[in-house]
Amino acid sequence: MPPQDAVTRTAPAPIDVEQAEAALVEHYPRLVRLAYLVLPPTLGRNRRVLTAHSLVQRALPRNRSAGTAADIPVPRPEAADGTAADPGYAYVRGRVLRTALEAGLPLRRRAWPKRAQLPPLLPQVWGLRLFPRSGGADELALDQRLSTLSGPGRAAFALRGLEHLGDAAAGRVLAAAGVADPQAALSEADRMDADAGRTPAGRSPAALLDSPEFDPCSLQARPTDLMRRRQHAKAALAATAAVLVCGALLGLPGDGWGPDGAAAPPYARNPASEQALDPGRLTLVAPTAWRSSTRTDFSVWPARGDRTSDRSLLRRALAVWARPGASVQVSATPGTPAGPPPGPPQLLFAGAVDQAVVVLLYDGLRVVRYAEPKDGAGGGGGAALDFARADGADAATANALVVGRTDGNVRYLTAPWVTGAAVRDLLRPADTPTALKRTADGVTVPVAGPAQARGCAGWNALELTADRDTRLMTDLGELTPARLTSGPPSAPRDVSGRTALAGWARTACLLPAVRSHGVRSVNAWQYAKQRLPESNGTATWLCTRAETWRGAGSRVLAQFHAPSTQESAPGAIAARAEDSPACGAREPRVLAGVLWKSRGGQWYVLAAGSAQFASITTSGGVNGSGVGSRLAVPAAEGARAELNGRLADGTEVDALR
Repeated sequence: MPPQDAVTRTAPAPIDVEQAEAALVEHYPRLVRLAYLVLPPTLGRNRRVLTAHSLVQRALPRNRSAGTAADIPVPRPEAADGTAADPGYAYVRGRVLRTALEAGLPLRRRAWPKRAQLPPLLPQVWGLRLFPRSGGADELALDQRLSTLSGPGRAAFALRGLEHLGDAAAGRVLAAAGVADPQAALSEADRMDADAGRTPAGRSPAALLDSPEFDPCSLQARPTDLMRRRQHAKAALAATAAVLVCGALLGLPGDGWGPDGAAAPPYARNPASEQALDPGRLTLVAPTAWRSSTRTDFSVWPARGDRTSDRSLLRRALAVWARPGASVQVSATPGTPAGPPPGPPQLLFAGAVDQAVVVLLYDGLRVVRYAEPKDGAGGGGGAALDFARADGADAATANALVVGRTDGNVRYLTAPWVTGAAVRDLLRPADTPTALKRTADGVTVPVAGPAQARGCAGWNALELTADRDTRLMTDLGELTPARLTSGPPSAPRDVSGRTALAGWARTACLLPAVRSHGVRSVNAWQYAKQRLPESNGTATWLCTRAETWRGAGSRVLAQFHAPSTQESAPGAIAARAEDSPACGAREPRVLAGVLWKSRGGQWYVLAAGSAQFASITTSGGVNGSGVGSRLAVPAAEGARAELNGRLADGTEVDALR
C-alpha cells in the first residue's frame, strides 16, 4: 500500500455537475458518515442524522461547472491498479466538510445565519426519531471524547481515521474547507489519539469510526412523544378556531372592534407592566417566614445582600429583564421562557459578589440572575441575564442557587434553613467533606466548580445540612444545582453510606453528559449485581437517570461496573436513552448488556435486568437464554447481539437503547 501522505497534484480540471453527482452517488454513505462525525454532538443524534444527509445532498455545484479541485488534495486509492482518485469526490467532500464546519458555528445576533446553521428543509421525518444503531462501550466512550473536540478537531480526526489521510494531506483539505489554523486542528486530533489509547480489543480510536454507531445510513427508528404530539394537535386546532372567530369579529360593521381591538395600552402605559418594573413593588419576604410556612421553597426565601435598598440597581435589573439590549448576554436553561415578569417578582438577593453586582429574582416559575460590573457600568456593556426554571421546587431542591462564577470557581447562596455547608469530592468517597464558610447572608466562599472543567480529576459536590437531613447538590453549569440521590426510582434517597458514595464515585465523571440540560435531580440506582464467569469477581449494574425541571428531556444511562482496584474508575456505558421512562417512577425497571472480556481472554455477552425480569434472551450474533435477571453467554470478539427480557407476568420488554 503506498503511503497515505503521497498526494497526486494534477493540473486544475473543471468539474461539472454530472461528474460531482456521480461521485456523490457512489460515495454517499461515506460522505454522510464524514458529515455526521464533524457535526457538533450538541445537535442531538436525530438532528445530526438529518443534517448530515441534507449537507451531502446539497453539495452539488449550482452551476454546470463547479470550477476546479486543485486546492483539495486527493490521495491515491488503496487499490493495486494505480488509478488516480476522482477529483469529483474531492470537490464534493470539500463542500460537505465546509458546510459541516459552518453548522457548528454559534449563531450571532448581528449576522445572518448560514444555511448550514439552520434546521434542514430536506429530508424531513415526521412522527419518528432516527438515530444510528448503538455501539459498544468503546464506541460510546469515543463519541463522548469527540464531543469535547472543536469542529476542526473532529474534522481532522475524521479525515485521518475515515479518509486515511496523512497530516500534510489532511491539513490541505482543512485549509480548503476554511479552517483558519489546520495545524491546531491536527494537534487537537493528536491529543485525542494520545488520550484515548487503544480499546481492550486492541483497536485504535480511528478504527472505531467504521462502527455502526457512526453510520447515519443504518438507522433505528423510535416514535416521538405521542402524548405531547396529541396535545400539540389539539392546541393547533383550538388556535385555528380562535383565529377564525377573531377574523369574523374584526369584520363586523358599525361598532365592531377597531384596529386595536381589546388590546391593552402600549407597553409603557400598561399599569400591570409598570408595576412589574417598579422596584418599590418587589415582593420582600420576612426573614423568619420560612419557619412557619407550609411551603419550603424559593417563595419563602428572604431578601438578602448589601444592596437590597439600592433602587437604581433594582430598577436596572427589572428593566433589563423586561427588555434586554443587544449588549446583554442572555442565557436560559432548556424549556425556560425568557420573557418579562408577569407581575412584581420576589427579591432573593442583591449584593456584590467578587467583581460583579448580582440581583436574584423569582417570579414563581423562574429564578433570574442579573449581573453587572462592580465598577458601576451597569447601564453599558458587561451585563448578563440568566434564566432557570424552578417551578415545583421543594425543600430538597430549593437548598441553594449559584450566585456567582469567577475563574472556574462557584459561589452559592444557601437557603435560610441550611445550617451547615461542606464540599465533598465524589471521586474520593472515603475522604471527609471540607466545611465551607458562609457570610451572614448565606453566600459561600468560592468552590472549584466541576461544570466547566475539561478533565475529571475530581468532582466537587455541595453537601448541605438542614435539621437532620444532609443532601448532596452539584453544579451542572446552571443557576440551580442538581440534587444527587441514590436508590430505586420508587423511593430515591439522599446519598449517604459507603455503598451509595462508592456508586457515585464511579458515576460522577458521566455527569457532563447532562450538563446545561435543565437538570433538577440525578438518581443512581444499583439495580443488579452479577457474578462474572471464570471467577473474575462480582460486577455491579447501575442505572443513572437525570430528571429535568421542565419534565421532558430526561436522560438515562445504564452502566456496567467491573471489579476495579480504583475506587473512582468510571463505569462502562452499556446503554443510554433520551425521553425514556426507564429507571423512573413510571417504569422502574431496566435491562442492559455489554460485551465483556475475562482475564483469561474469553469474550462474553453479559446482561442484567432489574428484579422484575424472569428471563433474558439474546439473539442475532449471539444466541442464548437464561432464567432470572442475569445472563452470561460466551461470544466472539466484536459480536453483536439483540437483548430481550420477559417479566414475571409474561410481558416482553426490550433492552434499554
